[in-house]
Amino acid sequence: MKSLWNSFKIAFAMFSKIPMPQADWSEENMRYMLCFFPFVGAAIGLVTLTAEWICRYFGMSNSFIAAVLVLVPVLVTGGIHVDGLLDTSDALSSWRDREKRLEILKDSHAGAFAVITACVYFLAMYGGMSQIVEQDNRKILYILAAGYMVSRCLSGISVMMFPKARKDGTVAEFSRKAEDMIVRNVLIVYLGILLAVMIWIQPVMGILAFGTAVLVFLYYHYKAMKYFGGITGDLAGYFLCLCEVGMAVVLAVVSVFI
Repeated sequence: MKSLWNSFKIAFAMFSKIPMPQADWSEENMRYMLCFFPFVGAAIGLVTLTAEWICRYFGMSNSFIAAVLVLVPVLVTGGIHVDGLLDTSDALSSWRDREKRLEILKDSHAGAFAVITACVYFLAMYGGMSQIVEQDNRKILYILAAGYMVSRCLSGISVMMFPKARKDGTVAEFSRKAEDMIVRNVLIVYLGILLAVMIWIQPVMGILAFGTAVLVFLYYHYKAMKYFGGITGDLAGYFLCLCEVGMAVVLAVVSVFI
């Protein structure tokens, strides 16, 4: 039990800005760390629902609420995944060979394409959130909150199953120290439960949101294999951001008709 508790603390310390007690980042404690990665998404979902309720309680405008909901994942995670999105955008836009793309991923400087991608990402997310908030339908927000867990389950599965672009990267290190089969199976079980919950909340929106996440996952695999020969931590962040903005936009569009 102590090892699992330490794995939980490491997951939150690594992937969020939520204060956690100190834990030893040993191989034993990191073994099941990715099993708790989706719970960071649960925390984001809970903060999202709470923030929306508080804003409505105090009579904030829909545009203000939408802006708050866009910022919640960034504030909870510290923007770690957005950083991966921007680095990957720079690498993909370079049109260089594979080795050069991997070098660009490690470059701490933001290029023009990273800036453009940031603008497009936040604009798309704000547009989706604005439409969702406009509908004032809690069911949509519940599905979106569950989606933050879905994206992290899929990201964790990719770390366990996809080839690694670098043998010395963070993702490769996590994979080496994890119990591959157990972690993968746990994340798959999570996905099954989340799909059932999303369908129970609203069948059409739940299926479409989950289906969007799976399609983005397949696109992520294609991009990673074709242009990088595997995944890295930045590419995992790239996927997670695309997955979440994709679900938000799809829910926004579907909410008009349901």
